[in-house]
Amino acid sequence: MSSVKRALISVSDKTGVVEFAQELEKLGMEIISTGGTAKLLADAGVKIIEISDYTGFPEMLDGRVKTLHPKVHGGILARRDLKEHMDTLSNHDIGTIDLVCVNLYPFKATIEKQGCTLEDAIENIDIGGPAMVRSAAKNWRFVAIVTDTQDYSKIIQELKSSDKHQLSEQTLFTLSAKAFSHTAQYDGLISNYLTSVNLEKLSGEPELKLFSQQLNQQWLKVQDLRYGENPHQKAAFYRDIEPLAGSLSSYQQLQGKELSYNNLADSDAAWEAVKAFDEPACVIVKHANPCGVAVAEDTLSAYLAAYETDKTSAFGGIIAFNREVDEKTVETILVNQFMEVLMAPGFNAKALELMKAKKNVRVLKIPLEHQHNQFEMKRIGGGLLLQTPDIHLLSKNDLKVVSKRQPDDSQLKDLLFLWKVTQFVKSNAVVFGKEGRTYGVGAGQMSRVDSTLIAARKAKEAGLDLTNAAAASDAFFPFRDGVDVIAEQGIKVVIHPGGSIRDEEVIQAADEHDMVMVLTGIRHFRH
Repeated sequence: MSSVKRALISVSDKTGVVEFAQELEKLGMEIISTGGTAKLLADAGVKIIEISDYTGFPEMLDGRVKTLHPKVHGGILARRDLKEHMDTLSNHDIGTIDLVCVNLYPFKATIEKQGCTLEDAIENIDIGGPAMVRSAAKNWRFVAIVTDTQDYSKIIQELKSSDKHQLSEQTLFTLSAKAFSHTAQYDGLISNYLTSVNLEKLSGEPELKLFSQQLNQQWLKVQDLRYGENPHQKAAFYRDIEPLAGSLSSYQQLQGKELSYNNLADSDAAWEAVKAFDEPACVIVKHANPCGVAVAEDTLSAYLAAYETDKTSAFGGIIAFNREVDEKTVETILVNQFMEVLMAPGFNAKALELMKAKKNVRVLKIPLEHQHNQFEMKRIGGGLLLQTPDIHLLSKNDLKVVSKRQPDDSQLKDLLFLWKVTQFVKSNAVVFGKEGRTYGVGAGQMSRVDSTLIAARKAKEAGLDLTNAAAASDAFFPFRDGVDVIAEQGIKVVIHPGGSIRDEEVIQAADEHDMVMVLTGIRHFRH
């Protein structure tokens, strides 16, 4: 590009803009500005040219028209390498604009305000700003477009390092791509909002549908991954532009190899599961399913109980805690098993020092927050499935005892714990356990009886006594055979949603086995 001699600055987010303009002024640049930005810069002692003085036209229509003028867009869009373009500018006394610093009206913040009316939302749709951004971004070889306040210092530094106050071709192109991404996100927000408005009420505070008619989403690439689920597949990891606090994407990797596609998928399953518990908890995940879950007084006790569920499957798994991890816990894990990822809200210094002996193990520190994505998404051929997350919380008051035998408090506690675990196990899911720990996990089978048999086998292989243990099923038992298999293990308490046409037959089976049977009224399918 040629030297930056004239800049146009018009921003809604004024973070750092005064310092940015002052540095541009020191470099000898002429600065054009508008409205509140112009006043802010002038008050700070920056010499500016008001947009109305530059164009010869006043700002009009309550500020709707400020920069939509040939002197602005001609100065931005003219190609400096085309003589006819430059002659046209000269014939109409239009100067070039070499740097455009614009960010847009706060549409997102506006619609998130309680009581926001449709009229308020519409007035906060920026017109002139996106037009300037797109003009400058299109003419990127000759115009620098700055939309991100985080770029101010880097741009100043590069301009200062150049004798002619120029930016590199790579910088200009990067700024252009970022600018088009900025307007795409902005227009996407507007589209999502407007296509969710109930057409029966087009004034005042609108009624918004949960699912908009058109869905526009944007993500930022974090990294390319070595491969996908299998080595012949390519993959990358993207995060939300504004990631939720406490979500997996907010991880800080303290050591270890790069995370793989499967690492990330399994880590998310483990992290979402362990966050669900209020007590100190440990969740061990293998191939997207928990193979052991426990709550206890401390991380070491929770780990040992979770590990005992299925030592074989725990090998090479993902281990997640919802409390800071100490050195005793790490020491025990390192003796017991190989792991791919260890994750927690924090680690003490001694624990991290011990982990250095396993330099390839990924250690992730993630803030513990209980926020959830607004929607869950699943790609299918030619489309997208969208649903709200499964975050239903069950309490004792929600339970319906349908058996003759009544549960005691400890049994109810076991049932609530296991019901929470089934939420994170692939369907068909049957989970055995008691006293705040899993004894056997049966996951992902086409038959609920098969899941039951797997859970029983896992418990027996671990040498765990199922007498008086509890069982949870993520969906109803379609036949009594599943209950019969559970009873054969010595289990006396079972929880499931109910709702089968054979519920009476299933309840009768529980009574014949002198079991407690509790219904939840909801299910936890997980595909």
